[in-house]
Amino acid sequence: MIEVEPIKDPEQLDKLCEYLKEKNYRNYVMFMIGINTGLRISDILQLKVSDVRDKEFITTTEIKTGKKKKVIISLPLRKVLDPFIKGKDGTEYLIMSQKKTKAGMEKPITREAAYMIIKGAAKAIGFTGNVGTHTMRKTFGYHYYKKYKNLARLQKIFNHREEHITLVYIGIDQETIDREINNLWR
Repeated sequence: MIEVEPIKDPEQLDKLCEYLKEKNYRNYVMFMIGINTGLRISDILQLKVSDVRDKEFITTTEIKTGKKKKVIISLPLRKVLDPFIKGKDGTEYLIMSQKKTKAGMEKPITREAAYMIIKGAAKAIGFTGNVGTHTMRKTFGYHYYKKYKNLARLQKIFNHREEHITLVYIGIDQETIDREINNLWR
């Protein structure tokens, strides 16, 4: 499995968001949920309109861990969600697929489709790093850490057992090592 990276450069992140927003608003919403909440793609894809309409928090049970999770819907995310959900039925998946199940039921896009969306958008803007669905979560974590420098809190958000796992996950360990090696003989 290829290790994916966060998008560290704010300009590249803005470029990617703009690309998604112009190309397909649903995909933009998916990406914005990911980089504003740190939720895993499996949890994002299960969200329904009723999970965010007139709510201050997204409350869910993580598919991977089975743990309850409560994440605030920030003002920037609210501004993205409100026009997207306007007029939609509360039972609809937020990130709805155009395809239906064999029984004709609506369903969210697949993890694979989400991966292709993110990979395609990154390629379109010229991002050369490895990306995937975890890129959203890692991007959230990287920028959270850079802004607040609170590793313990980020560890709690991610439900990681140890701080070093969180550092490795968001790419800080490798970034620090690279910088230190680069400056070793200066």
